[in-house]
Amino acid sequence: MMLLERQTRLGDRELIHRFTRRVSRRSICLVLVAIFAVTANPVTAQQAVPVGTVYAERRPISQSRDFVGRVEAIDRVSVQARVTGYLEAILFTEGDFVNKGDALYQIERGPFQAAVEQAQGALERSKAAKTLTQIQLQRAEELLARNAGTAVARDQALAADRQAEGQILSDQATLDNANINLSYTDIRAPISGKISKSNITVGNVVGPSSGILTVIVSQDPMYVTFPVSQREFLNFQASGKQVNRKDIEVRIRFANGVTYNQVGTISFVDVVVDRATDTVLVRAKMPNPDGILVDGQLVTVTLQANQPQERVTIPQAALIADQQGIYVFVVEDGKAVVRRVKTGGEDGPDIVVNDGLKGGEQVIVEGLQSIRPGQPVQATPVPASLKTD
Repeated sequence: MMLLERQTRLGDRELIHRFTRRVSRRSICLVLVAIFAVTANPVTAQQAVPVGTVYAERRPISQSRDFVGRVEAIDRVSVQARVTGYLEAILFTEGDFVNKGDALYQIERGPFQAAVEQAQGALERSKAAKTLTQIQLQRAEELLARNAGTAVARDQALAADRQAEGQILSDQATLDNANINLSYTDIRAPISGKISKSNITVGNVVGPSSGILTVIVSQDPMYVTFPVSQREFLNFQASGKQVNRKDIEVRIRFANGVTYNQVGTISFVDVVVDRATDTVLVRAKMPNPDGILVDGQLVTVTLQANQPQERVTIPQAALIADQQGIYVFVVEDGKAVVRRVKTGGEDGPDIVVNDGLKGGEQVIVEGLQSIRPGQPVQATPVPASLKTD
């Protein structure tokens, strides 16, 4: 009886052991099948990321370059006193426009008027002496002709007459100089333009050594000068050919971002390259009918070719920068692919692409923060009204 009971227990243990081994084998098989399924289809686990896209466009674009320039007056005059005297009056309003010939300062005239009269008196005396020497010379010649006089007497009379004539010339020059100095007591505007503040007040003694009294700068037109690397200027091309100076429009933009409403032209390109900066100085002439441009003003100068070229443009929102440069994501076969690009100037809200895109590529502009190279994407065209946001 006990032997039968022992055999029964041994049989139960063997059944349990066999069942456990079968369960373990099935579990291992299920795990292996799951692992194989995951490793065999890694891509299917990635979900496509929704992105907004636009197509790179080819359209006519006027080639442009930006430079930093400075406004300069065509005519700029530092007004100084040319004679020494007391300043009696200031005859202009600081900051106003003055015309050529307008009176600016008045220096005391009395001493200079007296010098004129003194020179005039000396000239009259010289003329009277000349009259006497001329009569004496005539008499000496008549006496010599009748053998009643001597050649020595005639020569002495001739020398005295010539000396009197020379004295007249000297006194006339003194009078002219006195009149010039008298005219310098009225300091007038040598050019038309806006006048600066006065650096001296009434009652002071002014003269050539007293420095600049004020400054006048012309207003219309104005110069804008800017340095350009020689290589960049020579390579500024349109349709594969070098651009004629007359075919380039010059526009300027102020520090607040506002574009000036007048268009200028290049008037001068320096013939010497600055060895320190490897740049050549370029000068443009800009109309200034409203006096908006101010001498010394810092501006951004844009050179723009009149002949447009067909170029690729994309929204600026598509651009991404890293240590290697600038790139964009384009959609190829449902995946985000990196395209390295070289950009040109701006065209409104868009950017011109010089290299890297041919046009027609589907460029991602929305959802860039959620994608990685090679990641599946679900592209949705961005409405035209949102491209400029």
